[in-house]
Amino acid sequence: MSLSNLGPGGFQSPLWRWLIERVWRLEHAFERSRAAAKPEDDTRIRIFLVMGFFSLCFVGVAVGATWAALFSHAGQGNGYAQGVDGARGDVVDRNGKLLAVDLAHYALYVDPKEIWDLRETRVALGRALPQVPPKRLDKAVFGDHRAFVLGGLTPDEKDAIFNLGLPGISFEEQERRMYPLGPTAAHVIGFVDSGGKGLAGAERALDDPITKAAAGEGGPTQLSIDVRVQAALEDELRKACEEFTPKGGVGVVTNVHTGEVLGLASYPDYDANKAGEATDEQRLNRAAAAVYEMGSTFKAFTVAIGLDTGVATPTSTFDARQPFKLGYRTIHDYHATHKILTLIEVFQHSSNIGTAILAEKIGGERLSRYFTALGLTKPAQIELRESARPLTPRKWDMDAVASTSFGHGINVSPLALAQAMGALLNGGELLPLTIKKMPPGVRPQGPRAISEATSTEMLKIMRANVLPGGSGGKANVPGLSVGGKTGTGEKYDPAIRGYNHDRQVSSFAATFPTEAPVEADRYFVLILLDEPHRDPKTGLSTGGWVAAPAAGRVIERIAPFLGVKRKTELVTIAAPTKNAAPEAGL
Repeated sequence: MSLSNLGPGGFQSPLWRWLIERVWRLEHAFERSRAAAKPEDDTRIRIFLVMGFFSLCFVGVAVGATWAALFSHAGQGNGYAQGVDGARGDVVDRNGKLLAVDLAHYALYVDPKEIWDLRETRVALGRALPQVPPKRLDKAVFGDHRAFVLGGLTPDEKDAIFNLGLPGISFEEQERRMYPLGPTAAHVIGFVDSGGKGLAGAERALDDPITKAAAGEGGPTQLSIDVRVQAALEDELRKACEEFTPKGGVGVVTNVHTGEVLGLASYPDYDANKAGEATDEQRLNRAAAAVYEMGSTFKAFTVAIGLDTGVATPTSTFDARQPFKLGYRTIHDYHATHKILTLIEVFQHSSNIGTAILAEKIGGERLSRYFTALGLTKPAQIELRESARPLTPRKWDMDAVASTSFGHGINVSPLALAQAMGALLNGGELLPLTIKKMPPGVRPQGPRAISEATSTEMLKIMRANVLPGGSGGKANVPGLSVGGKTGTGEKYDPAIRGYNHDRQVSSFAATFPTEAPVEADRYFVLILLDEPHRDPKTGLSTGGWVAAPAAGRVIERIAPFLGVKRKTELVTIAAPTKNAAPEAGL
């Protein structure tokens, strides 16, 4: 059978016939070369064939590459490129300011087999790396295999060692998480382990989106905080802590209509770049992970509940002339007025007696139900994993009613207090807090805790407490219509099996602006000092004295960043009113 009969199925297409003819010509060309005894022609033909083969391969590769680039679906659809193990995306504040980023660092290795002069190299490395223990350097230089010496070298540090020209020294690139602002917002941002896994703060709470961002899914992770607000909050909290030397301090700023945390500070703080060197006390996020008996800031909730249930009105009166007995407790006022007080005056003078009388009228069942509706019996709703569970009464008897009405017998985190206060100030809805920036113009809705009318009344009452006659006057900022409530909770001392008058949690819960419709932009500010020392001049350590001034300074500094403009306040000339004493800042 001849080649001409080898077509597919016996069919001989023009292309097949052309190919057969070319093969026959090559075969005869080889035969003619051998017959004519011209091996050079045979060689040329073979070279031509090899060149033709490689040309065909090249054309095939080119066609395949062109097809893949133009028609392949690689990289499309729902898939995404895999990032480097441990790689993380950038974290930024609400305005795009960089808070956390992966940067290239270098690990230093030493291979003794490549070193010419071991002693010279050891001396040079000792001078260049004083932070490395001498024993580690000795083991690396005088050992018998390549060894790791130090990681986390910056490009400048790596170049300085490289320029020494030491043989046997090599570097390996490694990604390292960096926090450009150091301690600023460290408790919000958090930190990661050596493998790039989030361990605290947003790094842990938002670990999944931050990790996916490194692989190209989505952009930088944007937090709710504003670094300008954060810096002012941290600065004023630090000043207050330096003045009154407490065990710790907390500062929180939130948007009451969105639940966004605009600033969160915990004192003492730490540098997130050196989290491993910080103490447990420094790493503790006191705003989220610590719980306190908040003291008289809880009177805001009791008063709101009294108004919402119809048990009281702003003009209702309460006899605070004598101590009040409820359950097995006899309740006194820290700075007794010995007067019959209206509900507003109970709030202004921070009267324990008046608040306990109101709580008795409300009753344990309704009080506990409202506390639950305000989120005070559960951990604060926020992405932070550190959010602590509160300590609440096992039984809501009359003793629990009396104690919790003015912030004793119930321990909550500062963030839980901020969340509950938001409901009092935003029209009555309980909103979860968030460390993620909300889209512009979005205001989430939450379950109703109190009526809008009660919320409006609470804004007026809190404003009155910062004006002359109230306990929070030191927080007032002209033109910003600040309102608030002082808080001083005595801490339980197991050594004396009772509350210690010298160990207090002093705070001020503020809001601004109050003189605007309930739906207007509004912000909450909390300053808390844990066991502040008494002021040497006045001997006072109450919330109205140590926390209210710091809250006022924070508000004055952050108002421009939040777009809150000062308004001219009308001055009313009237008979002087007896102000609440600083001691009343409970």
